[in-house]
Amino acid sequence: MTLLIRDVTVVDGDGRSSDPLDVVVDGDRIASVEAHGTSPARSGDVVVEGEGRMLLPGFVDAHAHADGLLFDADVQLALLRQGVTTVIGGQDGVSYAPGDGAYATEYFAAINGPHPSYRGGGIGEMLTGYDGTTPLNAGVLVPAGTVRHEVCGRSTDAASPAELARMRSIVADGLAAGALGLSTGLDYVPGIFVGTEELAALAEPVAADGGVYVSHLRGGYEANSAAGIDEMAEIARRTGVAVHVSHFHAEPSIVHDLMRGLAASGVDATFDAYPYTRGCSILAMPILPASLTVRPTPEVLGVLADPAGRARLLADWFPTIVDYPSLGPDWPGMLTLAHVAAPEYAWAHGLTLGDAARRAGTDPAEFALDLLVASRLEVNVVMAVQHERSAAELASILAHPRALGGSDGIFVGAHPHPRARGTFARYLRTLVLDERVLDGPDAVALVSTRAADRFGLGRRGRIRPGWIADLVLVDPERVRDRATYAEPLVLAEGIDDVLVAGVPVLAGGELTGATPGRGIRRGPSRSTVGADVVRPGRRVGSEGA
Repeated sequence: MTLLIRDVTVVDGDGRSSDPLDVVVDGDRIASVEAHGTSPARSGDVVVEGEGRMLLPGFVDAHAHADGLLFDADVQLALLRQGVTTVIGGQDGVSYAPGDGAYATEYFAAINGPHPSYRGGGIGEMLTGYDGTTPLNAGVLVPAGTVRHEVCGRSTDAASPAELARMRSIVADGLAAGALGLSTGLDYVPGIFVGTEELAALAEPVAADGGVYVSHLRGGYEANSAAGIDEMAEIARRTGVAVHVSHFHAEPSIVHDLMRGLAASGVDATFDAYPYTRGCSILAMPILPASLTVRPTPEVLGVLADPAGRARLLADWFPTIVDYPSLGPDWPGMLTLAHVAAPEYAWAHGLTLGDAARRAGTDPAEFALDLLVASRLEVNVVMAVQHERSAAELASILAHPRALGGSDGIFVGAHPHPRARGTFARYLRTLVLDERVLDGPDAVALVSTRAADRFGLGRRGRIRPGWIADLVLVDPERVRDRATYAEPLVLAEGIDDVLVAGVPVLAGGELTGATPGRGIRRGPSRSTVGADVVRPGRRVGSEGA
């Protein structure tokens, strides 16, 4: 199919056009980028009228929890209405592959949800499952926690040499099948029990293969971020691996200081961050000890339901929750219930733990344990922080030249975090139009070009002849996020037409039903991430652009 997109301002991470252009798409590739009106439509061409809108390369969500939900039409629409055409899954050290998917389905049920088709086989099989079955593309990371569970089970001991060799082999197999790198989740189990030596050993095949080591840092971020960054830097120094910090949430001065330190020590580091202060995770992570949650769910439920076991937790463990970096003494008021699997507690969605406990006439700690038992641990929460950051402070973080767009979007829940439906539209609205900390090309570098370069996503992230036609039409006057903490399910506005591999997948703001997406296998990464490559006024698509 030949498709003509007429009368657009073309913007990518390398620059923007000064005059209106037409873009011709032939099959899945951009055929030409020409002055408006020089390529009249031919018989049989599909014509998309740009009407002065901006044409951008498809956005890349560098941290998404859509691994198993990318086949869901509501999730597809939520992402495409933000301009996202590619998601990177396998995050936080836990996902379905490798293995049979059972561990992720159990432990991360409230984050990733079930996978509709994957039942085993490995990274290659999971990637193949996206080919031609969804309108979006998906890349995946090898999840280190799942790898460890496959080899060491529920053990919290250091891996033996034989176990470590087996884990390294699984990581290498995943990379060979097309994984983009390795992810760790060091506040989750089993990652919280894994030492730096083991992490570095798993990062070695990643470095050798040119992949990226991606980490949810140890220690809860915020004021504790330095320790996690120090560990990441040590892994990079030992192995030479390129590193990426997941959802880097901390005060702007902390983010900038730690990124400067990594650069000064020669570490090749990037990070993603979402434009919201509050976080979201499984309820069990901040309120139960990892020594308990590492055990099989029936055993955990047995402890929570047993009066003696519960009494020990309430007396010995719950007083320590105040030390969690983002919570503090009023932790029940800081946790809003986003997903509760038990139908009898559906009334609690959108309430804080404190408010819900008051309605139930019980103590917040007791109520939280009741919820976990009734839901078989399948509960997630939106997590406030003690000091909300302003839009200007968030913009300061996201304007960093090593920042990548990542929503950390969690689509499981009746009252989810609004970042799942608002992040990428919020980037454009806040950073370009409201706070004015980025111009168009820099914003596109954040939401598309840098991630495509960093993770080796092939010829994506730029609008040039011969590059893959993952394309987004943006109305700069209308683009905005509409999801809020009070109404988190409202879709973004201002992005109504999206192409993936040259095929319209969103038209007039609605899904077309086309499924040209694919599982993206890693190609060579590029060295321009964070470099000063923006040339204001440079014509995008011209020779050498």
